[in-house]
Amino acid sequence: MNLKKSHEVQAMSELISSIADYCGIKQIIDLGSGKGYLSSFLSLKYGLKVYGIDSSNTNTHGAEERNRKLKKHWKVYRRRSKLDVNGLALQMAKERKVQDEIKFKADIEGVCNSSTANQEKMSTSDFLPDFSASVISNIRKQMENLHVYSHREENLCFENAFSLRDLLPINAIEPTSSSHIPKRKMSETNKERRKMTSKSNESNIYSPLTSFITADSELHDIIKDLEDCLMVGLHTCGDLAPNTLRIFTSESEIKGVCSVGCCYHLLSEEFENPHKECTQEKWGFPMCRYLKEERWCCGRNARMSACLALERVAVGQGLPTESLFYRAVLQDIIKDCYGITKCDRHVGKIYSKSSSFLDYVRKSLKKLGLDESKLPEKIIMDYYEKYKPRMNELEAFNTLKVVLAPCIETLILLDRLCYLKEQDDIAWSALVKLFDPVKSPRCYAIIALKKQQ
Repeated sequence: MNLKKSHEVQAMSELISSIADYCGIKQIIDLGSGKGYLSSFLSLKYGLKVYGIDSSNTNTHGAEERNRKLKKHWKVYRRRSKLDVNGLALQMAKERKVQDEIKFKADIEGVCNSSTANQEKMSTSDFLPDFSASVISNIRKQMENLHVYSHREENLCFENAFSLRDLLPINAIEPTSSSHIPKRKMSETNKERRKMTSKSNESNIYSPLTSFITADSELHDIIKDLEDCLMVGLHTCGDLAPNTLRIFTSESEIKGVCSVGCCYHLLSEEFENPHKECTQEKWGFPMCRYLKEERWCCGRNARMSACLALERVAVGQGLPTESLFYRAVLQDIIKDCYGITKCDRHVGKIYSKSSSFLDYVRKSLKKLGLDESKLPEKIIMDYYEKYKPRMNELEAFNTLKVVLAPCIETLILLDRLCYLKEQDDIAWSALVKLFDPVKSPRCYAIIALKKQQ
């Protein structure tokens, strides 16, 4: 995992595990699980039974093999952790033994020399040096930290009634009356289950599955032993994020959801092409009643803007101005020289593999299946020189798009949240800032819990 993915998996898995404890649930359904990073972590670290569902068979096989290797390394890691604890305990016992021997010897000498009243009043602290006090203290602290860490890692249970708000990152949600969270108390059975996680034969179970998920997917057909569970998704692409919420509301076994969406530009919009006949019934946007009644439409360009990262630009990481400029000029070349205004193929990440604008155009035309011999070098470079003075305009335009990006993203996310709040069986729902937006720009999670039956 890279640093970005590691940050996301660690933060989200900790929250999911805590919510699972809160709800008394041990089964997790990870939609769009990809390479299985989140699923493996939930399974190995927190002992949850995870089904990772992805549409790509390649991802499923890769996740299965990766999890097999992780299990092997995880066992070694756990074994070493136990050895460290045992080693510290032995070292501490030896230190205590030495201290006891010195104290005993000092006491004997004190008794033998106690001929006066002053000697009778003398305490061992008057002549016994503070033997390895700092060393013993450090060892004890290390022992306590190891036990505390182990407890947090394996037995994330809460002894008393608590609010779900306590599980969330600090300042993740605004304290409003509409976000009132019911309190629950973890059952004794579930406490025991979490304490016995590392000893259970059924712990560390992760099952990667291949299936294309839609809003109408029946989980019972995919997972034979479906039970009360949480549904999660880390950067579910396009329509998969809203479909995750729809499945959550329609399946009685799913008691909670934690979904982080991405790729807004791939969302389907109900009112984007009002004159185009379509049989699709469930769309990615809008979801809530109000925006449906208003026939609200963002459009692809706005949704593309929603994918930009304002926080990264704010800390100086900047915009890829040159690559955007290359693509804009290429589009003009293709329109003028080939008469193409729309194309199903994509150029992709050719800029990073190109040594110059000329090289970029040649590789792009080849990837798009266009005859590059039709364009001599001079014509290509003439286009470059023609538009180069306007690069500043492009940069200003894209800066404006970045500034407006949070407005469009917020609209999409609030639409999903409003959809959940319209459901009668939802006890609590919120929009939570789960990740550092500089590390992971798509940092917002939709979290919801159903009412207890």
